[in-house]
This record gives sequence, C-alpha cells and structure tokens, in this order.
Amino acid sequence: MSLKPTPPHDAKNRYLNDKKPGVTKKTIKNYRTTTRQFCDWLDEQGVTDLTDLDSEIIQRYKEHRLSNVKVITARQDMMTLKQFIEFCEHIQAVPRGMADMVRIPSVSEDDEICDDLLTREEASDVLDFLGKFEYASNRHVTLLILWKTGMRMSGLRALDLGDFDDGRPALELRHRPTSGTPLKNKEKSERDVLITSETAEVLRDYVERNREDVTDEEGRKPLLASKSGRVVETTIQRYVYTATRPCYYNGGECPFDRDPETCEAMSWNASCKCPGSVSPHALRRGYVTTARNAGQPKDVTGERVNMSGKVLDKHYDKGTSAEKAERRRDYIRDI
Repeated sequence: MSLKPTPPHDAKNRYLNDKKPGVTKKTIKNYRTTTRQFCDWLDEQGVTDLTDLDSEIIQRYKEHRLSNVKVITARQDMMTLKQFIEFCEHIQAVPRGMADMVRIPSVSEDDEICDDLLTREEASDVLDFLGKFEYASNRHVTLLILWKTGMRMSGLRALDLGDFDDGRPALELRHRPTSGTPLKNKEKSERDVLITSETAEVLRDYVERNREDVTDEEGRKPLLASKSGRVVETTIQRYVYTATRPCYYNGGECPFDRDPETCEAMSWNASCKCPGSVSPHALRRGYVTTARNAGQPKDVTGERVNMSGKVLDKHYDKGTSAEKAERRRDYIRDI
C-alpha cells in the first residue's frame, strides 16, 4: 500500500469530521484539543508529513505528555491519539499497524479515582449563605439544583423553562442534540427528577422575579438564563467555583492563611485557584455520597443521576468505611 502525503492538521480535521456525527459537541471538543496538541507538537518537531511518523516519535510524545500532565490525563490523551492514528491508517496517511505502536500509560486504581467533593456540611453552609444573601439568583439556583439532584452540568444547562414541572414538582431532562443541548448518554439520560417543594419554591421565585426573559439561539426558553440567552458551561463553573470558596460563605475567613487583598482567587475568572473551591462535578460526587449515607438505595440514586452502579461505586460514592458499615446496619441479621 502506497502512502499519501498528509499534513498532520489536515488529517486531524478529517478525523474530527468523521467523528462528529456519532458523538456530542463536548466529546468533539475534547478530541479537537487532544489532536491539536499532538499536531502542534509535531510541528515543533519538524514533522510536516504523517508519512514520517514512526513509533519513536509517538513514544517521545507520550513521554512529553507524562512530564507535563497527570498520568490519568496522559492516558486519556494517548487513547484518543490511538484512535486518531487508526483513522490515519484508514486514509493511508501512515502504515498499517502504526496504531499498535501507541503505548497507553498504565494507571493505578487510585490514579483513576478523583476524591474532590463538596461535603454535606459545606453544601449546607453554601446554600444557607446563598439563600440569605443571593436568594433565587442564578448562582443560588445553580448550586441548589446541582446539589439537590446530583445532575451533570450539561443536564442543568439543557433545562428549558417548560422542563420545570411546578405541579409534581420535578425537572424533566430531555436530549435535544439538534438544538444545542445534548445529554451525555443521549436518550438514555432522559429522565424526570423529582424535587422537594422547598426547592421548587426557590425555582418558582427565580422564574417569577430574577430569570431573564430571553430565548436562546434556537428560539428555546432556557430555565437558567442570562441576558444573552442560555447560560454557558463556563459561567456555571464560575458560579460554583466562586460560591464554594470558604471565605465567600463563612464570613470572610480564609482557612489557608491567604490575604484577601492579594489572593489571586478573589476574582471571578481565577476563583478556581482557591484550594477550597470545587468544580460542579464535586457537587454530583457529594450528592451521591450523601444520598447513600442517608439510606437512599444505590439503584434509586443511580437512576436519579443517570449512572451505573459500577461507576457509582468506583468514582462517586466517597463514603468512609465506617459510613458504609452504618448503611448495612439495618440489613444485618444474626444467623
């Protein structure tokens, strides 16, 4: 088989176009970032044609990533790179079998697991503060929904005004990929999430008093709205990062002995640099752990947050050994 001279970035663009129909926009964004980094690195190495690619170059890139990112990140990068090179084989840009030359970094189970979570006590303090000083604001509603339901950030963003059923009350998650709000597991992520009357009251007040009366680019009315339309994911992240900084909700005291006057995490865009702030996913992890400690069955919790039992046990249930033992207490029989 004769190879066809192919610039790395040209192959990258064809790969992304090939992948686009079957995955979400977020997944494509991740693929684009990973493959662009690889192609940019090839440029730096003077590799302008994929016919020059060999196992030694691939290995050097793996070593480059391992020296700059966590092992679990390098592993994900190389898995994506392997798929990219398989595509390059298909378009005859590299020799058959080149993808087999990609060595995926091994990780320990501890490397695969993230322990970042918001505890029940921290969530209670944050929501109490927001309920008092920012009642029914965008930030309050964001933290409230994420904590009380454990849903993904993409699920929160996908909610339309009509998806809030005030009667039951419930939030109805629907997969709408053609109008900009796909759910991670597509139709399998669709579900109705029941909420308490207290949570529904806050949402009702938000809709009536504070929600911007706007439509998004698709003509839909988002539940979580800004003046420009549907709130974007980076804004949701900022709501969570800013609200979970300990000094934000505890009266201004910094548990890390930082000076508020000079602390870089005090700004909106740098709030993630606070050692005590957490990402939206930490609320999902905290919800799962707290729900399980409260006695909510694993299958109920998994269905509510759209998660398999295996993933729940490995990545989200952060209960201590003592807490998990207490969960089993009422089921134990003296035999």
